[in-house]
Parts: sequence; C-alpha cells; structure tokens
Amino acid sequence: MKYMCRIRLSLFLLFFTFISVKAQKADTIPATANKLISAYPDFIAGFANNHIVFKDGSTLLWDDGIKNKTFKALLENPDLKDMFSQAYKTGKLDGSPAVNFDPGRIRNEPFFLKMYGKNESAVRKNLTQIIWCPKLVGQKIRITTVNGVDKKLAAVSKELDEHLELKKYLTNIGGTFTWRPIAGTNRHSMHSFGMTIDINTDYSAYWEWVCKCTNEDAVVRYQNRIPQIIVDVFEKHGFIWGGKWYHFDTMHFEYRPELIN
Repeated sequence: MKYMCRIRLSLFLLFFTFISVKAQKADTIPATANKLISAYPDFIAGFANNHIVFKDGSTLLWDDGIKNKTFKALLENPDLKDMFSQAYKTGKLDGSPAVNFDPGRIRNEPFFLKMYGKNESAVRKNLTQIIWCPKLVGQKIRITTVNGVDKKLAAVSKELDEHLELKKYLTNIGGTFTWRPIAGTNRHSMHSFGMTIDINTDYSAYWEWVCKCTNEDAVVRYQNRIPQIIVDVFEKHGFIWGGKWYHFDTMHFEYRPELIN
C-alpha cells in the first residue's frame, strides 16, 4: 500500500512539473535561464514561477529579489540569476580584468550539488578515468561523466595532443577531482565535482600566490603565461578559464557551458 502511494505521489509530482513548465511561455523565461536550460538538458526540464525546474520535479529559486549585492555576497550566497551577472567573453583578453570582475566565480552551490553529487561519495560514483594527451603526456586523470564532461575533456585532450610546442604546459596536471573547500573559504572548490582541471602549476599564476593571502579585497597585479591557443581549445568545448578573472587562476579550466553558449 505504501509503495503504491509513493508511486502515485511521484506521478503527481511529474504531472505537476510538466503542467508548470508548459504553462511558462518561452518568451517569459529570462534569457539567461534559457542558457542554463540549454546547457544542462539531462537535468533541467524548464522554468516556472521564478524557479528552475529539474526533471525529477524538484525546483531551485532563480531570483531571490535582493538588489545591489556586495561582491562578497555574490560569492557567498548567490542565486542562480547572479551567476550571469558578469559576462564571460571567449577569445583573447582586452587587457587585465577589472577589480572583482570574475565571471564564473559566482556559483550557486545547490545547483552544482544537485547535478554532480551532494557529497563526496555521490560524486565519486560518477567519476571515470581518461588518459590526458596520450601522445604528449599520457597521464591518467579522473573526471565526472555527468553532463558528458569526460567526453568534452577527452576532446580537448585530443586537440591539444597535436601541439608539441605546448607540452610543458600540459604535463604534470595540477589536479582534477578533489573534494575540498576553496582555500580561506567555506565554499566548495569546483574540483569537488570532478568537472574542473588545473594544468601544469609550474607555468601558472594564482592571485593568492601573488598576494600571499586569501583576502578577496587584496589588490593584485594580473599575471599570465598560458598560451591563448590552450584557452581557445578549452572554451571551444565549454570550459571557462580562470585567467579571465581579477582573482586570476590561470591553471584552472571549469566546465560551464551556460556562460559560453
């Protein structure tokens, strides 16, 4: 009896989700919400009543209505809409990023926990192993299969593997999956979800290394030695680059197709 009740409840939730999503006309869905829907079709069913609607019937608030958030608030407690508050542009940088211009660092954690796993054990279940740049490097790395990130990174690897001149930047991968917080914060590192890769740290620059601090308000001078061709290949396959941030992290590439497409 209890089993039948659970089935009826599940069917009701699915029906309610379907009706809600269909009721929301496409022209009333925010453009950036549509980007999110298009980027993650395996998880998102649509948009209704100021919420992103997932295929399992659960929802996540789009806009909390709080205006003029501080940079700290955007980092620590953003809604889904806030993730698009700074536009990420592909291609070559036009000079150093402006103070606190960090497109992609504003992340709604519940959204990524929903897709990639709510804890370390859940994330680990979706990890697979690929060979990074088989001809140039041949390093085994772990990456998530969620959203096809493993296939996207394999495509990046295949393209970069044809460039002998890039070998020094691609060897000794700095890291992929590690369940941990961002240094000096209580926020999850995106490495926790297995959808991020750091390339060779020997040729990389990181704002915390420069200021020797974890203070987000510190004044830092931009540095970078990563060739543009590496950035272009990653962006082509849906990865943003941490070298486009004021709080630069030039080794860091993160699968965020909603910010690129």
